[in-house]
Amino acid sequence: MDTKAKSLAPANSKPPVRSTFGSDISTAIRPAIVILLLFTLITGLVYPLAITGIAQAIFPHQANGSLIRDGNRIVGSELIAQGFARPEYFHPRPSAAGKGYDASASSGSNQGPTSKTLADSIKAGVDQARTDGVTGPVPADMVTASGSGLDPDISPANAFAQVSRVAKARGLPEERVRGLVESSVVGPTLGILGEAHVNVLALNRQLDAMSANR
Repeated sequence: MDTKAKSLAPANSKPPVRSTFGSDISTAIRPAIVILLLFTLITGLVYPLAITGIAQAIFPHQANGSLIRDGNRIVGSELIAQGFARPEYFHPRPSAAGKGYDASASSGSNQGPTSKTLADSIKAGVDQARTDGVTGPVPADMVTASGSGLDPDISPANAFAQVSRVAKARGLPEERVRGLVESSVVGPTLGILGEAHVNVLALNRQLDAMSANR
């Protein structure tokens, strides 16, 4: 009976296959964890330290925020606008950053072309420009905020439009103030990238120096 049963079994029968599911998971997880730790080390530590070191070695001024110092005192940054409002200074663009020129709340006004608030703001800016003696077309950047609210530069047209007010407030000849603006105009990078502009903080510092040495 046993002999017949054995003879009826298939000649190519195989032993049951054992499941390797658990070992496959552990085999896959181990290299994944190793790769995760490796790339965390590279991108989170090695790369930032390398880039910081290169920047500090080659571009230390820019890497440290393009700070402007008066002796040991930091007076501002070439990259962040300040709210100059007195008539003897050149004014930056209007700002919608926080309560105005707040570097911790950089933002635009988010007001569209159909916004009455925006239209009223521009009208008020134009009226103030006329009061300050601006004649002819009012430069757009004189009455509109930038996207960041912290644009440190103004257009040459904006700067030249303010020459009369600044010269009168300081008791300086307009020709001297205009010449200072002309020498402060920075052209496009490589002659093609960006537009000509004037850094307001740098211009006002030169203006103070001019007034002190007259």
